[in-house]
Amino acid sequence: MIAAAGLDRLIGDPRWCPHPVVVMGWCIQRLRRLAEAWAGDRPAPLRLAGLLITLLLVAGSGLAGWGLEQLTRLQPATTPLLVVALASALAGRSLEQAVHQVLQQLPAAESPGADLEPARRALAWIVGRDTDQLDRTDILRAAAETASENAVDGLFAPLFWMAVGAACWGASGLQGPGPLALAWGFKAASTLDSMLGYRSGRLRWLGTAGARLDDLLVWLPCRLVALGLPPVAGQGPRAWGRHWRLALRDGAPDPSPNAGLSQAAYAHAAGVQLGGINHYGGQRRTKPLLAAGQPLPTTASVERMLELTRRLELLWLLPMAALGMLQALVLRP
Repeated sequence: MIAAAGLDRLIGDPRWCPHPVVVMGWCIQRLRRLAEAWAGDRPAPLRLAGLLITLLLVAGSGLAGWGLEQLTRLQPATTPLLVVALASALAGRSLEQAVHQVLQQLPAAESPGADLEPARRALAWIVGRDTDQLDRTDILRAAAETASENAVDGLFAPLFWMAVGAACWGASGLQGPGPLALAWGFKAASTLDSMLGYRSGRLRWLGTAGARLDDLLVWLPCRLVALGLPPVAGQGPRAWGRHWRLALRDGAPDPSPNAGLSQAAYAHAAGVQLGGINHYGGQRRTKPLLAAGQPLPTTASVERMLELTRRLELLWLLPMAALGMLQALVLRP
């Protein structure tokens, strides 16, 4: 797992290499066509089809990971393949690269004639909101919000489920599902949510099961991130409880049980105000203000959020390394 996290930070997701999430997306697209052809516009059949798609994709992804784990157990020479597969479930470097691409396309300073189109195009690849009319301040806010929300979805949640899988693997004597099985199972749920988890058209019923499962699987990792950000931000122990309460308060109005909390936790840790008016498909939506009264995001504050993610990842990996060493000593013949 530690090697996988290092590999993710070193090379990210190379575009020349087939990615498991691409395969998951391909499967979702085809299963969706079959489901809609059968269910039409009927809510109950669409919900049932969504549940079946979720079960098939999550179970299939988990079984594929389990199979690779068993191959590694029987053929230790394939361990590098397991490391690469584990790294594919992490998106720390790719998220950072995507945010940096937006920041690099921004003009150095606000000016009336500044060309924001390159930054808007780069941002459109990583956010769901409309970007064609965003000014510099809104672009920076969107970059900060995606850096905070996707740090949980793309890095800490899969890392958490890897750790759970590693514990299960060790407890079962390497026989049961392990870190890759649980990480790929989580990625399947996350991909379902990103592709089908919309409250419009048929997806309001077809995507329900995947979205609910993703919310459930991210719930605990999100709260562990919120608890871990104050110490890596340099806040003293007395401020940790206050930070937690403020993040819970600010994130509560968000319809997502996790997105609002993750953004609020990063907003308070970095000392910036997030939230406000967004547009999705031309429809105006007002998001609650997070850390209201703090300065608006700047390039420096977005960079600070990315740095907080790197520090917190290291904080998570250190106890995992210690537990791994302890386990090796206990199990040594």
